[in-house]
Amino acid sequence: MCEPRGCCGLLTPEKLPIPLQGISVDIQVKGFVADVAATLKYKNKEEKAVEAIFVFPMDEDSAVYSFEATVEGKTIVADLQEKKQAHETYNEAISQGLQAFLLEEDESSGDIFSCSVGNLLPGQEAEVTLSFVQELQVEADGAVRFVLPAVLNPRYTPKGQEESVTMTLPTLPISEIPYTLSLTARFQSAYGIAKIESSCDLTPLKYTNDDKTEAEVELAEGHKFDRDVQLLAYYSEVNKPSVILEEGTTDNEAGSFMDDAAVMLNFYPSFPETQEQTLCGEFIFVVDRSGSMECPMNSEPNAPLRIQSAKETLVLLLKSLPLGCYFNIYGFGSNFESYFPESVEYTQQSLVDAVEKVNQMQADLGGTEILQPLKKIYETAGIPEHPRQLFIFTDGEVGNTKEVIAEVQRNAHSHRCFTFGIGEGASTALIKRVSRAASGTFDFITGKDRLQPKVLKALKCALQATVKDIAIDWTLPAGVKVNLISQTPAALFRGQRSIIYATLKGELNEEAEGEVSLQYKFKDEIFTNQLKFPLKANAKERPTIHRLAAKNLISQLESDSDTDEVNKRILETSLQSGVISALTAFVAVNKETKTLVDGPPVQRYNPPVVLACSMPMPPAHFRYYSAPRALCDMMATECLDLAELDDATNITGDQPVPIEDEEQPPAIPGKGEASALFRLISLQNADGSWNSSTELASILGTSEDFKGSCPDAEMDPSVWATILALIWLHSSCLEQGDEWELLEMKAIALVKNKAGSSLNKYIKAGIELLKSSVDPAVFAF
Repeated sequence: MCEPRGCCGLLTPEKLPIPLQGISVDIQVKGFVADVAATLKYKNKEEKAVEAIFVFPMDEDSAVYSFEATVEGKTIVADLQEKKQAHETYNEAISQGLQAFLLEEDESSGDIFSCSVGNLLPGQEAEVTLSFVQELQVEADGAVRFVLPAVLNPRYTPKGQEESVTMTLPTLPISEIPYTLSLTARFQSAYGIAKIESSCDLTPLKYTNDDKTEAEVELAEGHKFDRDVQLLAYYSEVNKPSVILEEGTTDNEAGSFMDDAAVMLNFYPSFPETQEQTLCGEFIFVVDRSGSMECPMNSEPNAPLRIQSAKETLVLLLKSLPLGCYFNIYGFGSNFESYFPESVEYTQQSLVDAVEKVNQMQADLGGTEILQPLKKIYETAGIPEHPRQLFIFTDGEVGNTKEVIAEVQRNAHSHRCFTFGIGEGASTALIKRVSRAASGTFDFITGKDRLQPKVLKALKCALQATVKDIAIDWTLPAGVKVNLISQTPAALFRGQRSIIYATLKGELNEEAEGEVSLQYKFKDEIFTNQLKFPLKANAKERPTIHRLAAKNLISQLESDSDTDEVNKRILETSLQSGVISALTAFVAVNKETKTLVDGPPVQRYNPPVVLACSMPMPPAHFRYYSAPRALCDMMATECLDLAELDDATNITGDQPVPIEDEEQPPAIPGKGEASALFRLISLQNADGSWNSSTELASILGTSEDFKGSCPDAEMDPSVWATILALIWLHSSCLEQGDEWELLEMKAIALVKNKAGSSLNKYIKAGIELLKSSVDPAVFAF
């Protein structure tokens, strides 16, 4: 029989199925806020009482505000209590033979929750429903993004620390997960709903009113637990500033968090778009090279590997950096290494050296331990006049999330941090909180998303001139006072939404008007974004804005130092608002249990969804490494005992040893011939130019005799080659223009400088040579 962490852990010793039968999710999306109710359905098919425990992922920004259980037609609404008290309530009920229910955030990370259903009687059915609200992210293409996390991969815990709960859970291949998922999503937008897309199969979009401002979709039958459920809603208008004012409650104690009106401000900072970029900066790229980065980016056939996508993205980033900056690259796993002892100046030679090393990069550094390389970076002195910018790429399978966030928070003054979660199951707590702590941006790459455009979007933010002197100013009627819940933004980026929460205390006159201004300085020019709004609060059918504001405040406080005063504020905010925190938990007791349970129930852990190549090894041998794909496939379909595992991996100690096999290994997805675009980008020089070469000619589909085809025999061949490369980009890869925009800017600057007034003549000749349909006006600078 397998150990509890083996892939047979789904079944009881009697080979009976687990109690969890299915999950149903109802989603209400109004504009940029989602209100979600998720119901877990249980049935005990054993002959003894059980305690069913289900550990599952949640988005870091989810404000869980309700938990209730239904047993035999009776609904029991849970109380939110201080966590220690909730555990005592739950344990006491179980010891008395009563049914009890517990919902709590895991100690290790704010995006992992556990639900316990205690003393479920033989043959008995039960349902538990948890409800939460969350802000929705707006993508670069204007899509409003909702994600229901489904995948919870094991998270590596550094040696000597308490093991993550994800490492102790039973696991099963996705194909054998017995519980089902049903999902219905209803969308409302005052500006109209153009379309809804998903990473999963959906039923056809159905509009529920004539003006197409309301619509709904459902998850198609037969959904497999092989990915997070992502919904992308395209509204007719998204980048419009707005104010939502919600009235306070009257049934709370005076001074309660819910007593005052709450306001949510959505700003879209507006300042001129400019081709000018800062030429200074220290850019440090921190890349996950743990074994789990050998997983495919998604479950599609021939999907690229995470590490391969990261390598291509790194090359693109390096080519897009401006001359005059400094850079370095760190790879991390169980240990870490840097390409250079310290950051080096960006030159042609340092670029060549770095690209060569990137092309040799493998997912071969063991587990996902990011804390040590971060400490090393922070211990290294920065470069004067070159602000430090960190770019972190990881699949997020990190067990010591809170320690990592705290380390970034301590050093936030010295850098900005841009984070990217790669693949299904990346920790939203790690990715979001690290970027917020260091005034950067974050993004997730799941499904068929490409990493490159999202990373280049962040690089544009990093190269943007710094916005300074950010301030918020309120103009309110006499007798109305504002209490700012959110911190004043530490950074603003063009085209990116900035959300601010506050409460308004005093008598609100719906005939009066308020005004709030976001003021900031960009390149020595002062800008002001103003929002005027009537002081007429929306009826509080559901206190959504209050709950979001409470979650925002709790998250900020949890990022502060761990003091009694801070914990007191977290506890007060959580209990007053009804929003769960790390210090509270929901607990419900069925005091009308018909049959008391004699003795402790048998614990049954419901296995979470785990991607096959992220499944943990047994404890005695556990250490993440780049497992052969044949082994990953074998783990996804069979139970391996320790002896079989030894034979398969040839592990004799803590370090992996290559398998000796005369046969060729199976093809690895994503390691085929590089795309023509990637090949072209790889050939670009640090100054933005291309050299005449056989490889470039092969990509362009023309003769390698560039000099002979140039209209001017005296022209530098590299300038002519660069013009041809630019024409090819516009004619062959225009849809991926957001990926090569920055490196194109370097190239354009170079050819404008060297070709001068003859540039248009060269462009027309190049278009004729390549037989391109590109309009010459595109290059008329």
